[in-house]
Amino acid sequence: MEWWAVLSFFILGLLIVLASGFPIAFGFLLINLAGILIFMGPMGLQQMTLQIFSSLSTFTLTPIPLFIFMGELMFHSGIANNTIDVVDKWLGRLPGRLSLLAAGTGVIFAALSGSTLANTAMLGTVLLPEMRRRGYKTSMAVGPIIGVGGLAMLIPPSSLAVVLASIGHISVSKILVGGVIPGLLLGFLIAAYVIVRCLIDPSLAPRYEVARASFREKITGTIKYVLPLGFIIFMVLGLMLLGIATPTEAASSGALATIAVTIFYRRLTWKMLKGSIMGTLDISIMVFMIIAASNTFSSLLAFTGATHGLLSVVENLDVPPLVILIGMQFIVFVMGTFMETISIMMICMPMFMPIVKMLGFDPVWFGVLMLINFETGFITPPFGMLLFVTKGVAPELSIKEICYAAAPFILIEIFAMAVIIAWPQVVLWLPGLVD
Repeated sequence: MEWWAVLSFFILGLLIVLASGFPIAFGFLLINLAGILIFMGPMGLQQMTLQIFSSLSTFTLTPIPLFIFMGELMFHSGIANNTIDVVDKWLGRLPGRLSLLAAGTGVIFAALSGSTLANTAMLGTVLLPEMRRRGYKTSMAVGPIIGVGGLAMLIPPSSLAVVLASIGHISVSKILVGGVIPGLLLGFLIAAYVIVRCLIDPSLAPRYEVARASFREKITGTIKYVLPLGFIIFMVLGLMLLGIATPTEAASSGALATIAVTIFYRRLTWKMLKGSIMGTLDISIMVFMIIAASNTFSSLLAFTGATHGLLSVVENLDVPPLVILIGMQFIVFVMGTFMETISIMMICMPMFMPIVKMLGFDPVWFGVLMLINFETGFITPPFGMLLFVTKGVAPELSIKEICYAAAPFILIEIFAMAVIIAWPQVVLWLPGLVD
């Protein structure tokens, strides 16, 4: 059978299974099973079993449950409010103060939770009621929260980055560290957008009188409520940058630091701990099944010759490699409007990574680009997950209003991708320090 027919079988089969509402991991396993029986015969089942075992029995996957556990502890302990109050005091009377507060604290909690959904839900729950009360327009109240919520996918501890690294056979430590500067860049762009928009149209975020806090109060609050969270960030990211810890060791130290901080705030209870552990188990099992199915899918593409055929076509294209790169990103962007992120990752990464390596692009750089693109998919209508999370937090808003509020931040994400394509060192500088 021709390689394009094999590739069409897998892609169309996956789309049909996923469109039917079948769970992602089981859908991929079903297509893998069908592909093995058709192209390899019954003996291929043994190979599939060995492939699943080898894909999961690897040390690089250990950070995933630990990062998820960190996020679950942060979510269930509810220690966000005091930190938000401290950052709010430092902002003073800046235009769009509460929107800037969302941008600033969103970056902080992205470096703690690792969950885009939890990050968005937390910011929306805490800040949206106050924004509405102060007369903020929907675009300036909802937009920054949606825009900054997705940074948890990019800034470590990001379990999704580890999944992408595992599927694409990319260095876990480098892709985690590589997402830091792009994440901060996106946070800065969101804050800059808020300030400029509020200066042009002050009615978007009406100014209001705030209780002045003394410098001593600000310092005291920072020491009490921000530094402990900074300690968690250092125990994950700092140890990796210093070359003291591997990603797995950094994830372990981060989990221990998170437990220590919840004890410090007297939030560690058996009920909270049980909820965090159960949430970690549920998500980790799903993620591991997805990784197993995706690696098997990649091996099947290689065995049937579909990967080789696709590479031959790309190699013979009379276009610059940059055009091919932009084409791949455009495909992912379009898929992000109607498909779930993990599904896109599982379909695209096994096909894209051989092309990336053939064209000579840095895998870490490409992986971070993909993460930003996936992040864009989270806020792109009609199926952006963060849009629905925001709707759940603010049911009085229509989904149309939420989509309009998210639109400028989609453009900001695209601009950030253009910056990274033009200057790869934005991604590669920090990973170069880890070598």
